[in-house]
Amino acid sequence: MSENTDDPGTEQVERGPSEVKSARRSSRRAFLKRAGLGTALVGLGVAADETIRSATAPVVPPRTTVTAADGVRIDNVTVIDPTDGSRRARQSIVVRNGRIADVMPTASAPVESSLRVIDGAGRFAVPGYNDMHTHVLQSPSTELGFALMLAQGITGIRQMEGSEELLTNRAENRLGLNETAPRLLQLPGALLLPFNANSVDDARTEIARQWDQGADFIKMVLTDQDVFFAAIDAAHEKGLRIAGHLPPPVHIDAAAEKGFDSIEHLGTGSSVFLTLSTKADELWAQTPSTLPFPTWAASIPFAGWAFDTFLKKNFLGPATSTTNAAQLGLLKQAFATYSEDRATGLAGSFVEKRIWNIPTMANIRSKYVLDDPEFRDDPWLKQLPAKEQEEHLAAVESFRSTPPADLDIFHEYYERTLQTVGIWAKEGAPIMTGTDGNGRGVGNSFAIEFRELGRAGLTPLQVLRATTSQPATYLGRTDRMGRIAAGMDADLLLLDADPLASIEGLSSISLVMRDGHDHTSADLEARIERLMTAQD
Repeated sequence: MSENTDDPGTEQVERGPSEVKSARRSSRRAFLKRAGLGTALVGLGVAADETIRSATAPVVPPRTTVTAADGVRIDNVTVIDPTDGSRRARQSIVVRNGRIADVMPTASAPVESSLRVIDGAGRFAVPGYNDMHTHVLQSPSTELGFALMLAQGITGIRQMEGSEELLTNRAENRLGLNETAPRLLQLPGALLLPFNANSVDDARTEIARQWDQGADFIKMVLTDQDVFFAAIDAAHEKGLRIAGHLPPPVHIDAAAEKGFDSIEHLGTGSSVFLTLSTKADELWAQTPSTLPFPTWAASIPFAGWAFDTFLKKNFLGPATSTTNAAQLGLLKQAFATYSEDRATGLAGSFVEKRIWNIPTMANIRSKYVLDDPEFRDDPWLKQLPAKEQEEHLAAVESFRSTPPADLDIFHEYYERTLQTVGIWAKEGAPIMTGTDGNGRGVGNSFAIEFRELGRAGLTPLQVLRATTSQPATYLGRTDRMGRIAAGMDADLLLLDADPLASIEGLSSISLVMRDGHDHTSADLEARIERLMTAQD
């Protein structure tokens, strides 16, 4: 984007003579240069409307339903209850019509010819896992994404980006959600961005529209501070939760106090670490209080479509593409003055206000530690199409070329993330698991998410709760999910190793049951292989 002062956006941000405003202006220019936002939006504004509408016309998928499952009994398993960490050995689980009908000692289980019997052979039975932050419905192949998730034990998902089209397709059973896919637990409408929430009135109108469309919650990404807080009120007035990112000007403690229901990725960016500094006020005073692009851009025709189609990857990409020198300087100061006491106090606020956190550790790691050898050696990399492999490796090499002093700050960002999540977990702040992925990614899987939560200090039981009973509590579905007991949905896993003995045990999946349909790990891997071969 040109820096010519005739540009209306530049005129808007260059008002004011102070050095602080000058630094802020420089920061926004740097962002625009990297993302190419202005150029893309202006180009889009002069495009032909009919051409764009034609290119983006939705394809109506076929209807699908879950096939009724035959009755089955799983014998000789140790049933683990995440709510209290108890174990019950040598149990049988009876499943009928997609629900758990009974759990009893195997020795006293009656013989019923109508039930197919699976020998659990001493394995460990746990409720199915829930990925509470996924974008699988944005995947080029949702069928493959679903298969990859099921193979990782994910039987329930909270989709974190929606649209009117997706909400309509869900209502008409057109999302491909059958017994070979996780259960869709929640779906929002369109992301809240300046393109649909550029003012308080806009936000209220958009939230009312999404409520009418059937959205389960509101997903916040980027708005002005006043709009952010008004959106919380507007969502709650409609009986909806609001979840997502914290825009740059919003303090995480203020968001918690206001009742922002679910904070993703620790809020994104530097917000949490500025707040956890003993010099918080001083650091926040140096932080821009406006959005990282001019508000006039939001009014350009199809600006939101352009952001979603062309710019989202850059906007949400590695830290090197979204962090400038001024922000790095602030982070360095924040880390030098990090306060465990402030982190503990913030955790107390989360507990009191019942604010949930989905850290998405593997995703944050991919943004701030992309030079780790795992991002070049992950076996999944070889499974990707050649173009995606090339793009990923180019991003890794670009990250590795970052000046060492900057890399040190990025690496410390992740270490402080581990430290902070560990403190929150120790204090009992509500935490759930989420990958921010679409089924599988390089350095991003449920096993890696579990591993990183363990590195943060969570015990195996805490991780198990974060992916089973905690989502059930958050969703208000403790009568249907989160435990293996009579009346629960028949979404469960058999594990080869004790999941309470080690983090690794959580990923030792032998069998996945989804709505009463059982799939061995071998069956699921074979399905993934077939779907990947079909894409080649």
